[in-house]
Amino acid sequence: MPEKLFELWAILELMGHRRLAGKVTDANIGGGAFLRIDISAKEGMITQYYAPGSVYCITPTTEEMARLAAAEMEPAPISKWEVKELMQRQLPSETAKPHYQPEDDGFGSDDNGN
Repeated sequence: MPEKLFELWAILELMGHRRLAGKVTDANIGGGAFLRIDISAKEGMITQYYAPGSVYCITPTTEEMARLAAAEMEPAPISKWEVKELMQRQLPSETAKPHYQPEDDGFGSDDNGN
């Protein structure tokens, strides 16, 4: 198992004016370096990964302070408005005709190759 470069409770400040608080560790995904933050939230634990270039400040703090800050920040990957919109969208009908028909090779030839 690879050695962790660091592990600390902190407040992350991200580009886009987002602030998150939680336990921060390093992670390697697909050969790239990321920061992993585990955030204690009302729904349970939320884990998010960020590229180091998106972080402009890491403020180390105590676990207690990080948990208190996380409770105030209420992290969410998408807003409640986006979720509402997604839930209101209609799913395509199962009877809708697909764009491609398996018996149609797309070249307009008949069974004799003409």
